[in-house]
Amino acid sequence: MKAIILAAGEGLRCRPLTLTRSKVMLPVANRPILEHVITSLEKNGVTEIILVVGYEKERIMDYFEDGLNFGVNIKYVEQKAQLGTAHAVKQAKKFIGLEDSEFLVLNGDNLIEAQTIADLLMNHEGDASILTVKMGETSGYGVVLKEGKKVTRILEKRPGDVSHIVNTGIYIFTPQVFETIEKTPISENGEYAITDTIQLMINEGKTVTAVPTESKWLDAIHAWDLLKANSIVLNAARDLQLEGKLEEGVIIRGKVAVGKNTKIRTGTYIVGPVIIGENCDIGPNVVILPSTTIGDNVSIRSFTEIENSIIMNDCRISSHGKIPNSIMGSNNTLGTGFFVEEKEDLEININGAIHYAPKLGTILGDDNQIGCRVLVKAGIMIAVDCQVESGNTIYRDLPRNSVVL
Repeated sequence: MKAIILAAGEGLRCRPLTLTRSKVMLPVANRPILEHVITSLEKNGVTEIILVVGYEKERIMDYFEDGLNFGVNIKYVEQKAQLGTAHAVKQAKKFIGLEDSEFLVLNGDNLIEAQTIADLLMNHEGDASILTVKMGETSGYGVVLKEGKKVTRILEKRPGDVSHIVNTGIYIFTPQVFETIEKTPISENGEYAITDTIQLMINEGKTVTAVPTESKWLDAIHAWDLLKANSIVLNAARDLQLEGKLEEGVIIRGKVAVGKNTKIRTGTYIVGPVIIGENCDIGPNVVILPSTTIGDNVSIRSFTEIENSIIMNDCRISSHGKIPNSIMGSNNTLGTGFFVEEKEDLEININGAIHYAPKLGTILGDDNQIGCRVLVKAGIMIAVDCQVESGNTIYRDLPRNSVVL
């Protein structure tokens, strides 16, 4: 069976991290979300993959290439205009042949495990199947109504308690779906949605079934959702290896992975689950607390504490800092005494809409230069290529190329 992975979107609600990379390339446990999806497919024997790319497609193509290093065969097709999920699936039509009785469609920005895919592969039936999960709070998610296994209606991101059966966005279709895509009307927001295609199939009398799963599925809607995804993957990890060099006096508790050529200096205290990448220089006297991921080529100086955070590649963090519940993009330089405030139940304004973060420190994009003794208030986001001079308190979001004197 072939799989079409939708990976063309910008991920506007994950900015500033997606100002320089697509959402599917955001890291969870030091690997792009998309890699977790591809690995789950490969474990189920689904090795023929069509990646629908668009925004920042070069990063995706440079990383995955032809898929050989990941045990799969990848073909690429570009969605030049973001015209919805049905339009994205249509772009891959040329790679679905007459010999393909069925094929998978799934999103590249959902955290899933191999069993999640297996649940759908083992239980699908009819002209189309939708993998579903049961959730108590469904606000912001598409839901389905059904009679037995048969789906009667699919609702896209409607508020309220109409249904607690959530559409994961993972489907199995027959090639006949392309005929229905051609008839799919444009939605109110100017897109051709695959959910509208499915509803049209139902209206035409085709059989669409719901397949429930209790396996891992997490939709990283906002940037801070990556922290939850990161924690889930780290806690589930088994074979973590200490390949770097640990000096005397380093204390490690729990599951910790340290990459090649990484040096952990004396007095450093690490409580897992934690993953530290390659070519890093940590300590002395650094504290790294659970559910933290540190990328490659990162330096962290003395008396800095990091907890439940994602630090991407090529960052330089000076001494006497505190970074809780935060995400830091690549190539950031932080001066001495960088301190992040954290709060729970934050209201965060993204493009004029209010979104809720259960707990958050800060989110930094790429290539920022932060001076000494800087405090960042909880929920504040710093974009890319910003410069903050020493002694400042950042109490509002900083757009691209900001300078704070």
